[in-house]
Amino acid sequence: MSKSKFARILALMLAFSLFAIGCGGGDDDSGSSASSSSESSASETTEEAPAEEEEAEEEAEEEEAEEEAEEEEAEEEEAPIVETQEESVLEPVFGGTLRWGLEAEVDGINPTASALSAPGLTMMNAVFDTLAAFDQDGNWVPHLAESFASSEDCKTWTMTLREGVNFHDGTPLNAEAVSVNFLTQFSDPLVGLAVRPYYVSAEEALTIVDDLTVIFNLSDSNCGFPSSLTGQLGATASPTWLAAALEDPTLDQQPVGTGPFVFDSRTEDSVTTFVRNENYWGGDVYLDAIEFYPVTDGAVRTQLLLEGELDALATTDVESIARLAEEDSITQVFDDTGDESFLMLNSQKAPFDDIRARQAITHATPRNNYNTLINLDVTRKADQMFTPESPYFNEDIVQLSDKPDLAGPLVDAYCQDNPDNCSGGKIDIEYQYSGPSVVGERVADLLVEGWSDFFNVEVQVLPQDQHIQEAAFGLYNSIGWRQFGAVNPGDDRVWLLCRAIGGISLNWPRYCDEDRDAIILQADAASTVEEKAPLYQELSEMINEEYLYVFYNHTLWTISMADGVENLCGVSTAEDVKMRCQINGRTFFQSTFFAE
Repeated sequence: MSKSKFARILALMLAFSLFAIGCGGGDDDSGSSASSSSESSASETTEEAPAEEEEAEEEAEEEEAEEEAEEEEAEEEEAPIVETQEESVLEPVFGGTLRWGLEAEVDGINPTASALSAPGLTMMNAVFDTLAAFDQDGNWVPHLAESFASSEDCKTWTMTLREGVNFHDGTPLNAEAVSVNFLTQFSDPLVGLAVRPYYVSAEEALTIVDDLTVIFNLSDSNCGFPSSLTGQLGATASPTWLAAALEDPTLDQQPVGTGPFVFDSRTEDSVTTFVRNENYWGGDVYLDAIEFYPVTDGAVRTQLLLEGELDALATTDVESIARLAEEDSITQVFDDTGDESFLMLNSQKAPFDDIRARQAITHATPRNNYNTLINLDVTRKADQMFTPESPYFNEDIVQLSDKPDLAGPLVDAYCQDNPDNCSGGKIDIEYQYSGPSVVGERVADLLVEGWSDFFNVEVQVLPQDQHIQEAAFGLYNSIGWRQFGAVNPGDDRVWLLCRAIGGISLNWPRYCDEDRDAIILQADAASTVEEKAPLYQELSEMINEEYLYVFYNHTLWTISMADGVENLCGVSTAEDVKMRCQINGRTFFQSTFFAE
């Protein structure tokens, strides 16, 4: 570990010991990792500008505040916290059961139908293989597929599957199996939202060439398309099992894939067990089994790891990370270059259908206190979806949080025009987060206190699966969320495009901007980082001006392992390409073993 990384973790440990806060609960925020297009932005039809004089005065104030903020942000940026487990030099050993602590339970493990957040995607990686994967440098590589080839305009992609691969139930992997998976995903009310933005229609999307060859026909040029097949959309299930699960949805709890582990048993809210696939196409699998335990309280998960009841866990809870960093017996794998934690606002529901309300809550949000009191100043503040070391980072963007003096005039103007949405001169809002979570409760208390001069806040706490559903149906006002940070930023298109808005939406804020769409599609069509960079920088500027997300920090994901857990980060493709160790807390298990 470098000196800078060590110093930051040491600072975290010291802050933790000095702060002496009560135990944290589940991780701070949660989101989904899953159409109809909208002709115009709903926000554009409902927003009202202040009077010209007020507008000019506020613009001057904002410019002054932005200059001050830029000066504050001019301090040297902290280096990213990225530290992976070195590939083990020990001889692999067969045997043992890995006990993994999850941050929440999931509603099923069906990649064509389940709303898979981080816990579900972690279990998915045990039982399913994805058609593509990311290497250590963030480039997509074939995985379950043998190869991909694109047309010159990147609108047509030919995929060739590996020969001789079978699903756990004996069904062969072939082009028909891929087609069944695709059509099932496409037609699913929720998962389909992440699929349909890539294609004109289900009928035109796929062409089966032969038993092992499929052509994807995209609606738009996308030179990084295979990266979209590295996660849930690329996880391939047995078509035999899918047909049965359509008839009996309880089978969503008993997944059948091609992966290194085979489903064994599941008791919801207790434990899900997978056992070694003795016939895994990808080579030796060393563990006898993996047991996944959902434990929503981060402090309890940490204690179970320290007491030997768990062997590993993934968390974003900095108190847990700090506590585990004190133990010589614990190995930690860090990565803060993934997703961001933020407040998300619904642009189609009052009061946040009015930009003045969105601006006001941005200015009133105590982000500095959030990062100091919740994250102990360890995580890096975020003003956008890209980290400073990303080639797509826009250094000119400064989010105007911690500026409550700018919020008052906006609130006054809004309440004058919308008295039914205000009480006592303050805007009435709801704030929702996933729980039960001690950390989530502390975050809510901090935010409510920071907003109290301008907003009357009703707090809602929902289980993670219901939390995601409320966001998808637009049944929220403001919500704590964790998202973006895709290894290929083009994969974040489904959260932003107008065509992702509908009765059920993955464009969670339900905000349509056709100019923004054009930028996204132009970036997808670009083939080099040099071409993409200015486009994504412009996209970040547009997002900043829309006031839909109040960014808090770049999420620090940490996988913590007990002594003896070896080679978690040693997974390779069939072509011996080293795969990325973790993606937002999710990892792979086929190379893992216990040292003797």
